[in-house]
Amino acid sequence: MSNPLPKPGAAATPVSAYDLQACTALMRGGSKSFFAASKLLPVRLRAPATALYAYCRLADDAIDLGADPTLAMQDLQQRLDAIYEGRPSAQDADRALAHVVHHYGVARGLLDALLDGFLWDSQGRKYETLADVEAYGARVAGTVGAMMSTIMGAASETAIARACELGVAMQLTNIARDIGEDARNGRLYIPRAWFREIGMDADAWLAAPMFDARIASFTQRLLMRADVLYRRGEFGLAELPWDCRPAIQAARLVYAEIGKQLEREGLNSVDHRTVVSTTRKLALIARAATVAVKAPALPAVALSPVPAIAFLVDVVGRDRSPTLENKPWTIPERSFDQRVEWMVDLFGRLEQRERARR
Repeated sequence: MSNPLPKPGAAATPVSAYDLQACTALMRGGSKSFFAASKLLPVRLRAPATALYAYCRLADDAIDLGADPTLAMQDLQQRLDAIYEGRPSAQDADRALAHVVHHYGVARGLLDALLDGFLWDSQGRKYETLADVEAYGARVAGTVGAMMSTIMGAASETAIARACELGVAMQLTNIARDIGEDARNGRLYIPRAWFREIGMDADAWLAAPMFDARIASFTQRLLMRADVLYRRGEFGLAELPWDCRPAIQAARLVYAEIGKQLEREGLNSVDHRTVVSTTRKLALIARAATVAVKAPALPAVALSPVPAIAFLVDVVGRDRSPTLENKPWTIPERSFDQRVEWMVDLFGRLEQRERARR
């Protein structure tokens, strides 16, 4: 077992290979979309990104699946206290996260906001307006965008704002895609005000979810807002190191394509779950490679952060953790073409498994 991390400002002990392997195994088994996308990141960032996502997933499970979400939240907050004090618990994900936050200067407030979003889910929070939904998306997805941008070395106000907006766009796409699945689990992320506007009872629909033209119109509105945020998010690519741009652009294009595919299927996400084909994903990934050379030009007028994510921009500006100078993990490098080839194989295997489950 590796030694506890020192407090900020001291020489750090790198995370053990065991800690990293445990996080990687967790993501490979339970978060296949991230595990695939992480292979497009430059090698120097793949391990810290895996550690970050592993912690996020475990924290979500602890709150969502535990017997008492409030107690789980208190435990996670205490563990974060220990992580930021440089004395993480013996849990693999905590030890790996401690190294990440101190090495890259990840703001504590981002993780606090992420945990708040997880708690909102467990408490059955109701979302009255689109602004409420975006506030939720800012916590569960915008925070991840801000943390990834920080890890990539892009922590300017513009970079963080665009990363957070991209995260919210992806969350809105998730919500549009999973309307039926969420409803069957007793969760509703469509703004309740939209139901009232047309005389629908949101709770009655939630008790017996069915697809019709009204639900299609709600889905379309979510996707339209997501498209606005995807366009804003793309302006942040120029803020990123050149070798980070393909992975982020690939994620942006693939997620946006989920919405386009959903539109082609008649906006019905109640009766089935929309999936983007392997062939289409690979075409989008290939297109994403071009931004390594030239990112989209910045808009002529600076964009202010959308209201839902403004507090996250403030958190990063105010609350960045002191960083350490040593470099973390060393992993063999692969070219972008090799990573794409790896993803071709992975997507094919994942689709075979999905067909077998059906």
